[in-house]
Formats: sequence, structure tokens, C-alpha cells
Amino acid sequence: MSLTFFTLASATGNSQSRSFRLSAPEALVASGVLKHLLPRFSLKTQVRIELVGAGEADARFAAEGKGTPVFAGLDADWVLVTLTPGNEHVGRFEDWITSEVGRNTIESFQPGGKALFTAAVARQKDDETVVLPGNVVEGEKLAVTHCGRCHMVNEATRLTTIGSSPSFAVMRGFSDWQARFEAFFALNPHPSFTLIDGVTEPFDVSRPSPIVPLEMTLEELEAILAFVSQIPPADLGAPIQYQ
Repeated sequence: MSLTFFTLASATGNSQSRSFRLSAPEALVASGVLKHLLPRFSLKTQVRIELVGAGEADARFAAEGKGTPVFAGLDADWVLVTLTPGNEHVGRFEDWITSEVGRNTIESFQPGGKALFTAAVARQKDDETVVLPGNVVEGEKLAVTHCGRCHMVNEATRLTTIGSSPSFAVMRGFSDWQARFEAFFALNPHPSFTLIDGVTEPFDVSRPSPIVPLEMTLEELEAILAFVSQIPPADLGAPIQYQ
């Protein structure tokens, strides 16, 4: 039997691609810790996790073997094992569960007032800050013009965006943020309305005419990247608290 955790956006068509499959031993499932952890990750990241059998999973929790240490409990030291290398959502879950927020979430699982699991020692992170060259001021203006119709670029666009689109600050917190922004025009739904001079192909003649195109040059994209590189990543928040 599989148990599926949905994000708040799971009813949308896009949520289907923002997911991965996870397996875990029955003892870990029965402890209730996954019902505590997985919805909190999904709520903060909009990535859905499906709990499945071992043969179907993209990642698994294991009580032994090689993997990323995540917590200790139930007389075992648990690791997260990635089964589909390069899966960005598994990578994001790994980053979250080993972060300070993830560690606090693990240790806040206290059924009956007693903690059952202890978070693994925090991993050493690369503190190198990526700052891309370009006109930051111009980049912010261009981002508002071209991207502000859907994404919250800055405080001025907070109330004029599509609520289901992640903000620039949230996306800046993704481990692959630079690659995402550099190649945004190739990531859905952008190809249907984005033209970059000298990079993208002309629109197909069957493209619906009401779609207003987003047109920019590589120089403008460079300025936007410079602006994005200086946005502080969004703090996805502390574990959910209940009264």
C-alpha cells in the first residue's frame, strides 16, 4: 500500500512533475516520523512526496549502507539513499532534511512528549557566495517588467503576481538556482511565450495568438542574473507549530 503526501498545489497539473517517490522500512513508517516530516517539507517547497515500495522509489531511508546521514532512532542510524542520481527534488529534500530547519523538524517529533529521533550532525556547506556580473539595478527593473506578471520579484510586485508561481527569493534558495535562471526560457511553461534574440527559435505558427510574448536579449538576461545573484535566499521557516 502506498501513502501519498500532497502539497497545497497538488490539484494543479504542474504539481505532477514536482514530486518524487520515497521508500522506507515499515518500522520507520509505523513510528509516525514520516507523517511529521514529509508534509512539512512539501508545505514549504511545493514538492510532493509519494511513499512507495522499494522497487519503485527515487530515494529511500535505510538503517544501514552508504547514504547521507539524517537521524538516529529506533536503535539505528538512518541514511537517505538517492536511487535516481540527478533528481533535483530528491536533492532538495536532502538539502532540507540536513539543514537547520530540517534538523529542528526531526527533533520536534515528540509523541508523548519524548523525542524518538536525533538529527544527524549538520553537514559542512560550501559557503562560497555566487555573485554574477552585470547591472543589478537594470536587472531588477527588467525582472519586474518581464517576470513580475507571474513571479514576486520584489516587494513592489507582491500583490500583482500569480500565487502559484514561486517568488524569486524562494527560487534563489534552490540548490540549482543559477542553472534554473540561466536556462529559464527552456523550462516549462516559458518556451510557449519566451523569445530571446539569437537563442530561441521563432514561435510555431500554431501558437495561440492571445499569448503575449516575453522578449529579451542575452544582455538583459545577464542583468537579471546579476540581480538574482544578490537576492537573499528565502527562509522557508521553522517547523509548523500547533496550538
